[in-house]
Amino acid sequence: MTASRQFVFKVASRAAWEDACREGAFAGSADDLRDGFIHLSLFEQLPGTLAKHFRGQDDLVLVQFETLDLGEKLRWEPSRGGEEFPHLYALLPTARALAVHPLRLGADDVPELPPGLAAC
Repeated sequence: MTASRQFVFKVASRAAWEDACREGAFAGSADDLRDGFIHLSLFEQLPGTLAKHFRGQDDLVLVQFETLDLGEKLRWEPSRGGEEFPHLYALLPTARALAVHPLRLGADDVPELPPGLAAC
């Protein structure tokens, strides 16, 4: 596994993530449920994901996971422009979250990555 694939991220509404934490797993957003898998992003894919899918949405969180913790149900599949994105064909276990970061809207109405968050 390359260093850039060590971590994957999920953007979710704060309310949906809090509900998932009470249940023990995140079943997915409406888009995830429609597509049959949970959409995730690599760190370097986040700016495009936030601009395309979350513009104008407030009260979001960014949840970080270790790729290996998600097991064999995590697949890398072509998506936007043929680029491979991580897709999870299972519930997302909330106990596996490494960190949960609040996202705030920037001046362009796109959620901004938290200061100090790095790809490592």
